[in-house]
Amino acid sequence: MSRQSDVLIIIPAYNEEDAIEQTVDHLREHVEYDYLIVDDGSKDRTAAIIRERGYNGVRLPVNLGIGGAMQTGYRYAARHGYKYAIQLDADGQHDARDIDKLVREIRESGNDMVIGSRFVEKSSYKSSLPRRIGIYYFYMLIRILTGNRIFDPTSGYRIVNSKIIREFATYYPVDYPEVEILVSMARSKYRIKEISVEMKKRQGGVSSINPVRSVYYMLKVTMFSIIRRSF
Repeated sequence: MSRQSDVLIIIPAYNEEDAIEQTVDHLREHVEYDYLIVDDGSKDRTAAIIRERGYNGVRLPVNLGIGGAMQTGYRYAARHGYKYAIQLDADGQHDARDIDKLVREIRESGNDMVIGSRFVEKSSYKSSLPRRIGIYYFYMLIRILTGNRIFDPTSGYRIVNSKIIREFATYYPVDYPEVEILVSMARSKYRIKEISVEMKKRQGGVSSINPVRSVYYMLKVTMFSIIRRSF
């Protein structure tokens, strides 16, 4: 894939055969930025669909988790000199019509990261009570550890500049990285801003977050966030 713009959209995908085609076609309909699908060792037809449709993608031989998939994308972005990189989930939850809004905000504001938020302003997004409790828990954790108020700390819909691309290409948490990254960036005095976006329910497949994983997620992120804030 030759570089056509200074923005790379990274699409991490694991077993997203039900949604990947709709997600990429929707993306291509609304923006003309470069994109890279990182197939994270999928066991379904995700890789076949990417190949059959001629999408821009790379396949990891084993499943590395969301952190490994995203770091692959950031390494690609760093190597090819992209100025900005955006995470776009393969399950169709992120509305591609908000991408220009994210790009415009980071270009004009000079922030290091801009987060597409479901909660910084009122939106049509509806989440379950357990999910809202988890999000509020991480909101309070980040506020206690850093003083920052991030209303949607688990949102993966984010754009970062070239400085952060280079950092993420060197190190990125393996799993559930969203909150840990925010604590680390706050510690390094990077500038973070939230703007309101619309999000949808996943368009296919099954979420990797279940009750057991949710408990692990909260404990793991809390422990590593505290460690990163302390050292």
